[in-house]
Amino acid sequence: MTQRENTDWRLVWLIWAAGLGMAAQYGKISVIFGRLPEVYPSAGAALGFAVSLVGFVGILLGVAAGLLVARVGFRRALLAGLIGGGALSMLQALWPPLPVFLGLRLLEGATHLAMVVAAPTLIAEVTAPRDQGRALTLWGSFFGVAFAVLVWGGLPLAQAHGLGALMAAHGLYMWLMAGLLWFVLPTVVQAPRGVSVAELARAHGQIYRSPSIGAPAAGWLFYTFCFVSTLTLVPPYLAPEWRALTIGAMPLLSIVSSLTLGAWALRRLSAVSVVVAGFLASAGCVMALLVWPGAPWAAMGLGASLGLVQGASFAAVPQLNARTEDRALANGGLAQMGNLGNTIGTPVVLGVIAVAGYAGFMSAVLAMLLCGAGAHMVLARLRSPRR
Repeated sequence: MTQRENTDWRLVWLIWAAGLGMAAQYGKISVIFGRLPEVYPSAGAALGFAVSLVGFVGILLGVAAGLLVARVGFRRALLAGLIGGGALSMLQALWPPLPVFLGLRLLEGATHLAMVVAAPTLIAEVTAPRDQGRALTLWGSFFGVAFAVLVWGGLPLAQAHGLGALMAAHGLYMWLMAGLLWFVLPTVVQAPRGVSVAELARAHGQIYRSPSIGAPAAGWLFYTFCFVSTLTLVPPYLAPEWRALTIGAMPLLSIVSSLTLGAWALRRLSAVSVVVAGFLASAGCVMALLVWPGAPWAAMGLGASLGLVQGASFAAVPQLNARTEDRALANGGLAQMGNLGNTIGTPVVLGVIAVAGYAGFMSAVLAMLLCGAGAHMVLARLRSPRR
């Protein structure tokens, strides 16, 4: 891999903007989930698949995507994901029968996966080493920004013009970003050939046996488990007068802390050190929520602390892996573990709440945060040359 002397910040911002559309593939359904029975009144529990099917693809094929995207080309994968994702969103705007809609969501998961592997790898390619921490910290904010935009802009659009308008707007945005990136994205060298089952099995072993390639994914599993489940399930435990402000502020505070304190820390510490600090600070906020149930300041502190984990996890990929191929594998592992955390976090915590209530909720989140910090500490020890 040839290291760049200067960073193409224009491309970094464009790829980040494309990432907002990618995050909205989850968020567009999440923010209108309570209104989906208006469209599918007899669907019942099956509506849960409208959200989870996108992540299901990532659980099964995250590592395969890391290999295939490296072979097909990062530029092609990102553009194909944007164009295909836009088309699928347009079809969803028609609200076809539920089995067809769920099939479209499954296909959308494939486009999401291609982009989530290609985009951060491309950002690392177009940035100078000194700027990679800042650039990938910016990238790590895409989910929180997209969630906030959908809450403040997407919901009013759906309320004023119908649920289909939100889907169509998302599709148009994806196509717009594909058009803007078409002529400016660089081509990263690739080896265009297929992936065998044996090679896929070896790639899983390569990722999860390596304390360098697999480290970002290990922490990301625990981060996504906690972030999504907390944002989804904590609102009923907040005082009504603080609820809307707190839930709206949590993802925004995660962005602010990632882009300010996180970026500052990454100039002085390794990305893994910042991730561990974020996990431990988050654990402290959860302990405060155990002592002072529903305290809005503690919930907001949790959002801000998780922001440190968010950005630094992506920055850890190029810090720990010099080769482009290894970075693609690491991003494939991130996609796989992130989708696993997104998919299982809320159902698992819901089950804990049913048995042990609020205290069980907070204890489960606390345990996952400490596991995230512990996993990184163990893997850092395994990377130590003194071993």
